[in-house]
Order: sequence, then C-alpha cells, then structure tokens
Amino acid sequence: MDFLASLDFWLWIAATVAAFFYLLAAYWKVLMPIPQLAGMMKWPGDVASSFVRGIGLVDFAAGLGLVLPLATGILAFLTPLAALGSVVLQVLAIGFHGKRGETKQTLGLNIVLLALSAFVLWGRRGLLGL
Repeated sequence: MDFLASLDFWLWIAATVAAFFYLLAAYWKVLMPIPQLAGMMKWPGDVASSFVRGIGLVDFAAGLGLVLPLATGILAFLTPLAALGSVVLQVLAIGFHGKRGETKQTLGLNIVLLALSAFVLWGRRGLLGL
C-alpha cells in the first residue's frame, strides 16, 4: 500500500495540522498582552485574563499531546486522550462562542479542529485498547 494512501499518513497529517493551530492559539493566549489579543478576537477582553491564559495552557497541552507521545513512543496512549480532550474543548468552545453570538467568526475553525481531533481519536483509539 502506498504510504500517502494509508490511514496512518492521514492521521499524522490531521494531528499535525490540529497541533499547529492549537500551539498557535496557545502562543497568542499565553504570551500576548490581553489588550493586543482582544484586538484580534473579542472574547479575551471580556473575560478574566486567568481564563484566557488557562485556555492557552489547555491549547498548548492539546497541541503537544496530539503529536509528541506517539512521535516519541513515550506514553503513546496519551495521543488519543489528547484527541478526546481536544474534542471536548471544541464542543465547549462552540457553546461558549455560540452563547456570545460569535459563531460567524469562530464556528468554521472550531468545526475543523473538532473534525480533525475526532478523526485522530477514532484512528488512534487502538492505543487505548478499545
């Protein structure tokens, strides 16, 4: 079977793309000043800065967890758990932004990240013994 046509290849692509977006979001939410971040997206200016920083740390954990455990072979079962956490994160993000009327700006990316994370969870579920 050609590697580009293999499920494993597409799982790595999905995990890497999702990880990129999670790590980018983590960088913004953890390191950017809140007023500058609020200029990019409205919600950080409306909530406690500790909430923004906390979500940034969750994004950071998701980004690392989707790729590093399986890539290193160390605690590889954490990859599907990170994917599960990412699915939960996106469901909560969709609800949060929906309640605030921000779905026009956020729903597309949230759905893409939800789909990528769900695909990785489905594809890597064997690492959990399921």
